[in-house]
Amino acid sequence: MSSRIVGTAKYVPDATGDRHFADDLTVDRDDVDGLLSELDEYAVEQALQISENSDDDVEITVLTVGPEDAKDALRKALSMGADKAVHVEDDDLHGTDAIGTSLVLAKAIEPVTTW
Repeated sequence: MSSRIVGTAKYVPDATGDRHFADDLTVDRDDVDGLLSELDEYAVEQALQISENSDDDVEITVLTVGPEDAKDALRKALSMGADKAVHVEDDDLHGTDAIGTSLVLAKAIEPVTTW
């Protein structure tokens, strides 16, 4: 039997960088390096532990919504051991609030969970 774990990941500005807001009141990501959220790193690690301790074959997919640079967060998750990565990138999502982003994530997860 096989199982799937789908986790979301957030590409965030490095907390040690000099962060500020752009003219449109979103975080200016051009002047600071980004990375996989520390909390999401923990989530990937937990998924890997579940996979290692399972008698089933567990496939781990990590999903993110964000600009092109958000691929770096997915690369980090893949380097940690995740099996697949899905990146939703759409310029129209720039500045979307949590509700809008969660709707996009929910729609993106639908096909992943029906594989």
